[in-house]
Amino acid sequence: MNDPIHKSKYRILVIDDNPAIHEDFRKILCRDRRSSTELEAQESELFGLAPALGDQSEFEIDSAYQGEAGLARVYHAIQEDRPYDLAFVDVRMPPGWDGIEVTPRLWVADPGLPVVICTAYSDYSWEEMFARLGTSDRMFILKKPFDREEVLQIAHSLTAAKRVRQGAPGHAHEGAALPDQGVAPEAMRQRLREEIAGLQPVKRDGSGCVA
Repeated sequence: MNDPIHKSKYRILVIDDNPAIHEDFRKILCRDRRSSTELEAQESELFGLAPALGDQSEFEIDSAYQGEAGLARVYHAIQEDRPYDLAFVDVRMPPGWDGIEVTPRLWVADPGLPVVICTAYSDYSWEEMFARLGTSDRMFILKKPFDREEVLQIAHSLTAAKRVRQGAPGHAHEGAALPDQGVAPEAMRQRLREEIAGLQPVKRDGSGCVA
């Protein structure tokens, strides 16, 4: 008798002002992959085989529709001792912080958080983004419209790599160094604490993949 394969559920935060984008991520990452196609399900039943899951991971997705709310969620996740494994962050999110503005703040809250910058516009060139955010193995750029395979590959590789680096379940420490940008100044940390103090707490219903 074979023991079931244990797979961790990785926590992903999507920060984007477009609700349709959140739904796209859920369709890609949160669908039941136990039988990825109807044919696979039929073959498994016919031949008495367990579905071939391989090393596929399970994902739990939270949503934030503005940069400020996304930062609050990262702080609350750390306070709950359930930090995020990955964040997908849109570049353009009027009227609040855009993705380039909120990403350094996310790294102050959780220096080990991988961030995927999602952009369909030319607000910032790649050179400008790297100039403002620095070069880091924790920052990636995803062009819209993105395809399913690319999102799946990014999600699987970055979430697993984060836990390997930090030791499951990896935890960030306040005051740790920003990726390739030195130690965050105390004044910036204090300003962020004041900003977070004015945000409403996030209430969760306990189910995955629900905003």
